[in-house]
Amino acid sequence: MGQTYTGRFAPSPTGLLHAGSLVAALASWLDARAHQGQWRLRIEDVDTPRCVPGADRAIVQQLMALGLIPDGPVWWQSQRSPAYAAALQTLVDAGWAYPCACSRKDIESAQQVARHRSAVYPGTCRQGLRGQPARAWRLNVQAVQAALGDSPVTHWVDARLGPQQQNVAEEVGDFVLRRADGLWAYQLAVVVDDAAQGITHVVRGQDLSDNTARQIVLQKALGLPTPQYRHTPLVRGANGEKLSKQNGALALDCHSPAAAMAALNAAAQVLGLPAVPAQTPCAQALMHWTALYPAQSDPR
Repeated sequence: MGQTYTGRFAPSPTGLLHAGSLVAALASWLDARAHQGQWRLRIEDVDTPRCVPGADRAIVQQLMALGLIPDGPVWWQSQRSPAYAAALQTLVDAGWAYPCACSRKDIESAQQVARHRSAVYPGTCRQGLRGQPARAWRLNVQAVQAALGDSPVTHWVDARLGPQQQNVAEEVGDFVLRRADGLWAYQLAVVVDDAAQGITHVVRGQDLSDNTARQIVLQKALGLPTPQYRHTPLVRGANGEKLSKQNGALALDCHSPAAAMAALNAAAQVLGLPAVPAQTPCAQALMHWTALYPAQSDPR
C-alpha cells in the first residue's frame, strides 16, 4: 500500500476484556510488531447505553498489564461525533444517504429471518418517508455502486480466510449510518476512524468478518482507503457459541504477572503459537511470539 503499517485494537467497553477479545488484541499487536508497524488503541464507545462505566479505563489497564502497549494516545469514539456528522453530510450531499422511518419490527415483520441473521432492509424509505417521521439515516448502497461503477458484488481478500465476497444490497440492504436513537452506527464510526488514524491493516475477530463488505462500500463512498483485513479464530463457550460478555465470558485476571502470562499463553495457543513457560515475563513472551508470528500476506 506504500504506507507504514498501522494496525489497531478497538474494543467496546461493554465489559472488561475476556479470553475471546484477548485473541484479537494479541493477534493485532503481534501483526503490527512483526511488520515493525504502529499499534493503535481505540475505545469504541458510541453505543453508550451498553457501555459499562469505568470499563474503558479498566481495559486500558488490562492491556498495559499484559504488555500490549499502544503507540500514541488512546482514542474514544464518544469524542468523535463532529467527524461522523461531517461524513454523513458528505453522503447526504452526494445523494447517497436518506432518512428512514422504519422500525426494526417493521423490517422483521415483512420477512422471515433465520436465527443469528439480521433482516435485509427492503428499501422501503428509499423514495421517501410517506408522511412518517424520520428515525434513522441509511446508505443507498445501489446508488453508491452505480455512481462509482462498482459491481454489486464486493470482493476482498482476507489474509487468513482467503478470497471473500458479498452482495451488500441483496444480503444486507441499505444499512444504517445514524440510528433512530441519534447514536452513530458502528459501520460509519469504524470507517471514519480507521481512515483518520491511518489504519492500513485491520486484525479482528472472525465474527466481524461479515461487516467488511459494508465497510468497503462505505470507504469507497467517502473516498477513503481500504485497509487489508485479517480475521482471527473465535474462542467458543461451553455451549458452542462465540465467547462473549453476553455468553458468560469472565473478565481476564491480570492482577499478577502469573495470571497475565496465563491469559497470554491461552490466547497465543488459539493463534497456533506455542506456549511459553509460566514464569516468563509478558514482554519476553511477546518478543518470542513476534518472531514466530506469520507475516501478513497480501494474496491476489
